[in-house]
Amino acid sequence: MRAEDTTIRSGESSGSARELSMDTPPKERPAYAISSVDNALYLIQLLARDGCLGVSEAAAELGVAKSTAHRLLGMLCYWGYATKDGDRLYRSGPSLGAVHRGASRYDDHRTLVARPFLERLRREFNETVHLIVLRNTSAEFLTSLECNRALRIGSRAGAVMPAYRTSGGQALLAALPEAELTRLFPDGSPDAGMDAVEFRRALAVVRRRGYGINDGLTERGIVAIGACVRGPDGRPVAAMCVSAPALRLQKRHLPRAAEVLHRHIALLEAEFVQASRGQAEPRVAG
Repeated sequence: MRAEDTTIRSGESSGSARELSMDTPPKERPAYAISSVDNALYLIQLLARDGCLGVSEAAAELGVAKSTAHRLLGMLCYWGYATKDGDRLYRSGPSLGAVHRGASRYDDHRTLVARPFLERLRREFNETVHLIVLRNTSAEFLTSLECNRALRIGSRAGAVMPAYRTSGGQALLAALPEAELTRLFPDGSPDAGMDAVEFRRALAVVRRRGYGINDGLTERGIVAIGACVRGPDGRPVAAMCVSAPALRLQKRHLPRAAEVLHRHIALLEAEFVQASRGQAEPRVAG
């Protein structure tokens, strides 16, 4: 996000590859570490944290030649832990998402119910749309539907990114009670380079506005908006998002785009209510 007090900014990345802050506790490095395995696993951690990675960035993080980094990323693609897009960036792949969440019938249900509404949203915008859920401090893309334009945002299905960098993740974080935010971010913010007060203030703006904005936080030249989808009990269960090249989704377009997004979300929320009342099959949105 770009403007004034609504901006959530990512902090500076740590300079050392071995200073990456992850959820797992630090352990003593094995005496006979296998460097290729070590490097591949570290790249998986980077993809889980940042969502995307270039060959040059990977080589710099690992302290290896670009050709070595390219081969390592190629193997991650082979095993589904990364995917490569046309912009030469590698993104977290479906295998990484599967490891992150485990098998979940509830995710399958949400995706099944939401899909016709995502399809209708995609038709109205003719842009790529996504369904996102919160995994602790990360946002996981359960599914994506690409538009048919030549210049479009690719599918992010299976990708796991820091929630505060994604529009849907911001909306989901903003919907959490203060106690839950404190549990998720004991240091006050999701990034050592971010000010805790500014982070809370930015979430408050997202909450009042009703949707999150990702203006180049995950990738330059891409803008996305996302808003919460609430279940029958009023709790957020997912977020629906629209992403587009920045030249097609400019700041002046966002309020109108948010109105359309919220209209489709209201229809999906009504469907979740109907599904909770024991309908055998979810209605198909026409």
